[in-house]
Amino acid sequence: MGHSLNKSGTIKREFLNMKKITLLAATLIIFSIGNLFADTANEIIEKFTKQSAEALEAYLQKNPTASDKSEAIDFLIQSYARLNMTERQTELLKSKYDGLAKGAELVPQEFFGVFQELFALLMKTGSKDGAKEALEDAKKAIVGHPQAERFSQFLDQMGGELNKPTVGDKMEMQFTSLDGKKVDLNDMKGKVILIDFWATWCGPCIAELPNVIDAYEKYHDEGFEIIGISLDNAKDENKLKQFVKDKNMPWPQAFDGKGWQNSLAKKFGITSIPATFLIGKDGKVASSNLRGPALGKAVKKELGL
Repeated sequence: MGHSLNKSGTIKREFLNMKKITLLAATLIIFSIGNLFADTANEIIEKFTKQSAEALEAYLQKNPTASDKSEAIDFLIQSYARLNMTERQTELLKSKYDGLAKGAELVPQEFFGVFQELFALLMKTGSKDGAKEALEDAKKAIVGHPQAERFSQFLDQMGGELNKPTVGDKMEMQFTSLDGKKVDLNDMKGKVILIDFWATWCGPCIAELPNVIDAYEKYHDEGFEIIGISLDNAKDENKLKQFVKDKNMPWPQAFDGKGWQNSLAKKFGITSIPATFLIGKDGKVASSNLRGPALGKAVKKELGL
């Protein structure tokens, strides 16, 4: 009987301990959930992205020759892109690029996928010298490949982007607008200006237009201007004029009817549209390719409002 009572008491104590542990776990879960709901979705994503990146960095330090190293690096590159940690993102991309096969063994899809990502990141962060160096290295890397000549043409085309303005650059342009007025960007110094390369046939350009118009209507009286540069062809001049009128776009439009051969597009290395550059009051590029609400926020910031 005594043994039976002792066993029963032990079971009871264990049951009570389990209840305490369960209650503690439930409290921790509720606390964690409370914290999750206290943050915004973006804050939660950023928090866990940082934690995942830190854990993977530690893993790679302990296991530098891990069989899944490539997958870990790919995840880190994506994570640092989301966190806008461009310095580490660039380091990892360079490391990945350096490890690719070159010459006759080069795998085109893999090689150019990584190279384009690295080149675009260097351009985005204003490292034109770095982008130029990467381009020269890529030209050497394709030597000996059966399709080297075709690859060289592609790289030359990419090289045109080295003319594309980056943060801190000054843009110079003079033209006669679609309505016959002389426009000189230098005469607009002291204002915040959006340079917008677009075309009536460009779906993404048209989709972005409401944000552009909204920013103009909100901030024009505060010193915000827009210069449109149309890549429409000569045959579409009347269509362009009607479109500008119908959409109530009162800002000047540069148009020479040459499409992708537009003189200003060639001068500034424009190879895709929409392409936009926000010029600050100092006459230098403050940011580029802003989309959605980010445009209005950037304009407001540059105006000092």
